[in-house]
Amino acid sequence: MQENKKFKLVSSKRTRYLLPNILTIGGVCLGISSIKFSIEGNYSLAVTLILLAAILDALDGRIARLIKGTSDFGKELDSLTDFVSFGIAPVFLLYFWELNQYGKLGWAITLIYSVCCVLRLARFNLTKLDETQEWKNNFFEGIPSPAGGLLILMPLIYELTDLNFGLDIKNSAPYLTTIVAILLVSKIPTFALKKISISSKTTVFLLLTIGIIFISLLFYTLETLLAFGAVYLTSIPISIIAFNHLNKKNIKKISEEDHEDIL
Repeated sequence: MQENKKFKLVSSKRTRYLLPNILTIGGVCLGISSIKFSIEGNYSLAVTLILLAAILDALDGRIARLIKGTSDFGKELDSLTDFVSFGIAPVFLLYFWELNQYGKLGWAITLIYSVCCVLRLARFNLTKLDETQEWKNNFFEGIPSPAGGLLILMPLIYELTDLNFGLDIKNSAPYLTTIVAILLVSKIPTFALKKISISSKTTVFLLLTIGIIFISLLFYTLETLLAFGAVYLTSIPISIIAFNHLNKKNIKKISEEDHEDIL
């Protein structure tokens, strides 16, 4: 008598690949939905969906590495999702809000940003580091696409908040979008924070900080996003200084090792 064979969506050895890819697919659904709501003029909800897509983007890769569920398929899927959620959705949202007022120039800026984002993602996928450059894993080359999506939306986010600093930053949207597009494909090092060692003594403070951030996002979503954008812009020159310091330190270390090998 033959045993009943159970239907399996994937092999039991490959179930760990499902969760990260499910999160990634969820991110692309949020990005596409953001475009829909931006067309309808519901800018606040569109921004919120892009924020949720960014959170899923931050989680899927880390969960994949945690459960050893990384794969070439997941890497390519993640890049395609990033292009939709952070290369198309944010700039389309900006276009329907303000850039369409500039006619052909506004559409050209929209295309430039999207092209720069896809070029940045393609370069990221092809980047390979040898053992002597492992320290570079804590840095991106250029700003990452989720950060770019947040930065170009800062004028819109400011307009959606109740803040009133007497600033008219709506007209800065095309200039900011162009600058961020250039930063995407630049070689400026920015913090990636992929491999950070945290001592047991600071774990409690880290969890407290994460809790405060989530509470702030829950009750003051737009204001918190503005603060994130400002902090990130401030971190760029700091990351350049840190990168150059580590680079000089690594070059010195390699030269000393070569000198010892000669002796």
